[in-house]
Amino acid sequence: MIELKKVFGLVLASLVMFGAMSLSAEELTDFPADYSDELVIMVNINLDDAEKMAVALAGIGPARAAAIVAHREEFGPFASVEDLLAISGIGPRTLEAIRHQLVVGDS
Repeated sequence: MIELKKVFGLVLASLVMFGAMSLSAEELTDFPADYSDELVIMVNINLDDAEKMAVALAGIGPARAAAIVAHREEFGPFASVEDLLAISGIGPRTLEAIRHQLVVGDS
């Protein structure tokens, strides 16, 4: 147990020491300054269920998510994310807000 405390102490000291020398995310990547560290959940509009869509996509609640699935079941798979514009309540602004999360595929 004492050995584990020593190891933990060394790891913590190393993190503090190296943390002071670390670079910011903007210095290490090409991400824009407004890049967020939040988790992005990808949604396949041809495979995922309404529950996942409603939880993952901002502005898409249970009713719109159910409408997406119903449209897919009635008319077949979506050819592109722009096809979501045929769903009542999904307009260009909503689509642009979630586009980065959308995948169109059959597998």
